[in-house]
Amino acid sequence: MTFKLSAKERTAKGADVRTKTVLPAVVYGMGAPAASVTINYDEFVKLFAEAGEASLIDLLLGDKADGKVLIQDIAYDPVSDRIIHVDLRRIDMNKEMTATVELRFIGESPVIKALGGTLMRSVVSVEVACLPKDLVSYIEVDLTALKTFDDVIKIKDLIIPAGITITNPHAEDLIAKATAALTEDEIKAMEETSKPVDLGKIEVAGKKKEEGEEGAEEAKPEAGVKKEEKKEEKK
Repeated sequence: MTFKLSAKERTAKGADVRTKTVLPAVVYGMGAPAASVTINYDEFVKLFAEAGEASLIDLLLGDKADGKVLIQDIAYDPVSDRIIHVDLRRIDMNKEMTATVELRFIGESPVIKALGGTLMRSVVSVEVACLPKDLVSYIEVDLTALKTFDDVIKIKDLIIPAGITITNPHAEDLIAKATAALTEDEIKAMEETSKPVDLGKIEVAGKKKEEGEEGAEEAKPEAGVKKEEKKEEKK
């Protein structure tokens, strides 16, 4: 699938041009100077939902093609959660590159379907190295391999497209497994071991400890006096 994104050059700061429809961005990489641009907010949101961070995008700067880019980073407003800035990385089609590729879980675990339980996912994306032409938007994880609660899916079990190498996580790292649903006895045992703490008892115990320490401190001088009195008796 081909993705395209139109951009316009800008000279003003991002905060000065940012609106509901205008999104500031920067394009960099391949040894070329970084270019400050603006893109259409709604167009980018739609593109990102389809392309993600591991799809090559044809960038159009004005009416001119500006090569292939990847969505490298996105900044969000901490309050509204709206996108406020985007980093686009230029890609050299002749050099190996690195990217983050999401894992897409497909199918259904037979054991969960038959007996119930929970699907545990430990990894949702992987880092890969490849030539740009070999890059994929996602790698599938087939959950039908989880036929029993003892079965697991590891990085080494993935079917990797040709030309791609997973650099992180490690091949033995766990991706997914099915766990049995808790029994009533297990749930009851968990509830019993997680009884609320009586803060009143802790407070009373703390006071008693403080009183004991104060009493010990008061008793120390008396002990010293008695010791001195004994020395005088010996003389």
